[in-house]
Amino acid sequence: MPALTRDEAQTRAQLIDVHRYTVELDLTQAADPARETFDSRTVIRFGARTDGATFVELKPAELRSATLDGRPLDPADLVDNRLPLDGLTAGEHELRVDAAMRYSRTGEGMHRFTDPSDGETYTYSQLFLENVQRVFPAFDQPDLKATFELTVTAPAGWTVLANGITEHQGDGTWRAAATPPLSTYLVAVAAGPYHSVRTEHRGLPFGIHCRRSLAPFMDADADEILDITRACFDRYHEKFDEPYPFDSYDQAFVPEFNEGAMENPGLVTFRDEYLFRSAVTDTERQSRAMTIAHEMAHMWFGDLVTLRWWDDIWLNESFAEYMGFQTTAETTRFLDPWTAFGIARKTWGYDADQRPSTHPVAPDPHAVPDTASALLNFDGISYAKGAGALRQLVAWLGEKDFLAGINTHIARHKFANATLDDFIDSLAHATDRDVHAWAKAWLRTTGVDTLTPKVLHAGREWTLTLDRDAGPGAPDGGRPHRVAVGVYDRDLSGAPGLVLRERYETDVPATETAQPRDGGRPALIVPNDQDLTYAKIRLDDTSQETALRGLSQVPDALTRAVLWNSLRDMVRDGELDGGSYLTAALAHLPEESDLAIVQGVLAFATDHIADRYTGPAERPAALAALGELCRDLIRRTEDGSNPGLRLTAVRTAIDVATQPAPLQVWLTEGTVPGGPELDPELRWRVLARLAVLDATDEAAIAAELARDPSATGREGAARCRASLPDAAAKRAAWEAMFASDELSNYLLKATAQGFWQPEQAELLQEYVPRYYEDAVTVAARRGPAVADIVGRWAFPAPLVNAETLRLGERCLRDADPVPALRRKFIDQLDDLARALRVRQGAGKG
Repeated sequence: MPALTRDEAQTRAQLIDVHRYTVELDLTQAADPARETFDSRTVIRFGARTDGATFVELKPAELRSATLDGRPLDPADLVDNRLPLDGLTAGEHELRVDAAMRYSRTGEGMHRFTDPSDGETYTYSQLFLENVQRVFPAFDQPDLKATFELTVTAPAGWTVLANGITEHQGDGTWRAAATPPLSTYLVAVAAGPYHSVRTEHRGLPFGIHCRRSLAPFMDADADEILDITRACFDRYHEKFDEPYPFDSYDQAFVPEFNEGAMENPGLVTFRDEYLFRSAVTDTERQSRAMTIAHEMAHMWFGDLVTLRWWDDIWLNESFAEYMGFQTTAETTRFLDPWTAFGIARKTWGYDADQRPSTHPVAPDPHAVPDTASALLNFDGISYAKGAGALRQLVAWLGEKDFLAGINTHIARHKFANATLDDFIDSLAHATDRDVHAWAKAWLRTTGVDTLTPKVLHAGREWTLTLDRDAGPGAPDGGRPHRVAVGVYDRDLSGAPGLVLRERYETDVPATETAQPRDGGRPALIVPNDQDLTYAKIRLDDTSQETALRGLSQVPDALTRAVLWNSLRDMVRDGELDGGSYLTAALAHLPEESDLAIVQGVLAFATDHIADRYTGPAERPAALAALGELCRDLIRRTEDGSNPGLRLTAVRTAIDVATQPAPLQVWLTEGTVPGGPELDPELRWRVLARLAVLDATDEAAIAAELARDPSATGREGAARCRASLPDAAAKRAAWEAMFASDELSNYLLKATAQGFWQPEQAELLQEYVPRYYEDAVTVAARRGPAVADIVGRWAFPAPLVNAETLRLGERCLRDADPVPALRRKFIDQLDDLARALRVRQGAGKG
C-alpha cells in the first residue's frame, strides 16, 4: 500500500477537521479459526473548511458499502487502500463505512492468538503509525485528532478493554466511554477471556490483564506491578502540573506483541513475556518497571501532547525513555537503573549512530517524507541517543528549569499537536540559556563525539584537559558537553581497591583554563564519570592500564559501566583486541556486584567477540574462556547469596557450551548441581544448545513440547528444530520462514533465531544467496513487521565472510527491498563489514 506522504498529510489537515469516530466491531466469531475476518462499521463526522477533495484510508478484506452524506460511494473506487472523497463542500460531513477486516498474525492491526495451553482465543489492536486502516477507516495522521466512541460485540465470557472505561450492555455488547481527542494510532481495544486484577487509585480504576493460562504468574507479581504503577503515577503528578488526562489506567499483557509496549492512553499493551513464567533476575524485573514508567510518561508526552508529523517521533520516545529511567530510580526499589541504561540501552544508540543509516535525533521534516521512512526512525537514535541527549540537557540546564519548560509545553499544547520548535520554545521560556543553539548542535546533527583526557604532570602537580573528537556529522564548533570527571587512586592504607579522590564537573570545550591539581598523577581518570553525556570515551595510557587491571575495584557501578563501554567501543573500533576484553572479563566479572554490568559484558563477549569478531580457528578458545568464567561465577554463588548472578552464569554457560555431556546431565536430572532447577526457559535453552551441537533429535524436541505445550513451548520447539545441523531440518525451517505465511510473528522469529549457527557454517553457506532473494520477496508480501523480523533475526550474521557481504551489497543495489528491509540490510551489512575489519585487524572502524 502507498505510504502517506507528509505533503499529503499537510494538504488534508488544511482541508478538513475531524470531530468524531463511532466504531462498531463484531468479534463474535473470533474463536472460529475458519473465520478470517471481523465486521467493522464506522461513522466519521468531519468538517471541510473549503470545497475540495481528499481520501480516507482503509485496508479491508471486503468493502461492503460506503456513503458520504448519504450518497453511495463505489467500492471499486477503493484503490491502494485509499477511498476517494470527492466533491466536498465547505461545512459538515458524515462518512459511513461497512467492511470486513482481516485478523492479523503479525502483530499489526487486530492481532488474533489462540493459546495452545487451553485453546482460548485473544485479540488486541496495534494501530501504530498506519495500522488503524486494518481495523476501521480513518484519516490516518497524528494531527487529525478526534473523539472516539467504540462498541465491541464479543463472545460470551469475554472481557473487552479500550481507551475508556468499558461497560457490558448485555448480549455480548460492550461500550467504551468516549475518549478525549486522540490521534488515530492511539486507539486501542483488547478482547478475550482475559484474567484481570483490578484496583483503584486516586479515584481512578486501575487494572492489569493477561490471558488465563498466565494468570498464576500475573497474580504472583500483581502487587509489585501495581505498586510500581501507583508510585510512578504519583511521581508524575509531582512532576507535571496537568493531572492524568484519561478516565482509567489499564495495562494488558498480550501475546505475540512486536514491541516492548505501546502507550495507548488508558490501555497500555505490553508483551506478555513481562509476566515471568520462569526464574528471572532483578535486572529483568527492573526492565519491566522501567517499561511501566516509560509508557506512563507517554500519557502526557505523546498522548496528551502529540507530535504533528513523524519527524518528531523523538519527542515521544526520547522523553519517555529519559523519564522512564529517571522515575524508576526515584520511585522504586531499583535504585540504579541508569547503570543498565549505560551498559545496555546507550550502546544501542552508539552503535546505530556509527552506521550509514544514522540520522539526527530530530531530523529535518523533509527527511521524513512519508510514513514508510518514519517507521525506520524507531531505533537506537530516537530512543537511546535521544534519552542520553536529554540527560545531558538536564545536567546542563538543571532539572528545575527542565521540568518548568516541560510543564509550559504541556499547558500550551494539551490535547493538540506540537513540534520540536514548540518544545524548544517552551524550554527557552524557563531559562535564559540558549536552548535553541543547544538543540541545533545536539538534535539536528548525527554522530557520536569521543572524549579523551590529556594529562600533563610535573612532580606533585598535574593538569587535565579533555580533547573532543567530534567526528563525521558534527556541527561547526562541535557539541557542548557538561561532564563529571572522576579522579581515582589506589587506597593509601594498602587495602585493595581504588578510591575516589575527586569528582568535579567541567565543560567541553572548557570555558576556562584547566587548573593544576596537587597530589601526584592519579591512577585512573574517568571522563564522563556518572555518564551524564552522550559520548564515547578513551582513556589515557595510565588510566587504561589501571582499568584493565583494576576495573572491579572502582567503587561506583555507573563508573564501571562507563569504563566497560570504553573497552567495548575500542574492540568495535579495532583499537583493543577481543582477547584483552575477555581477559578483563575473566578478571573482573567474578568480583562485579552489579548484575546489569555482568549481563552486558557477557552479552558483548558472547554475541560479538565469540560469535562474530573471532575467526573459526580462535572461536573454541573464546568459548572455553567464557565457559570457565561462567563456572567460576557458578562456584562463587553456591551459597545462594546471589541467585540473579547464578542464573545469568548458568544461562551463558549453556549458550557457550562446546561439549554436550554436562548439559545432557542437567536436562536428565532437571537441575544444575546446587540449583537452579531447570524451569521451562532453561530446559528449552539447554535443548537448543544440544540441537546446535548435534546431541538431540526430533523425538526429544517433541517430548519436550509435550511437557510444555504452551505458546513459549511452541516457540522453543521451533527454535530447536531450526537449530538441528541436519539438511532436512534446515530445509523445513527455510520453507516455513519464506515459502509459507503460516508462521505468526513470534514463531517466525523463533525459527529464524535457530537457523543460523556459527558451528554450522559449512552446512549453511548455500542458504546465503537464497536469503537475500527470499527475504526481499517475503518482506514485500507480508509487510513491515515481517520485514523487520527477517532482516534482524533471519540475517546470516554468524557467517562473517566477504561473500556474505558481497551478496548483501548486490541485493541492496539491484533488488529494491521494501524500506523496512532495506534499512535492516544497511545496518546488518555495516555490522558485518565492521566484524570483518576487526577480524583482519584493520584498525579503527
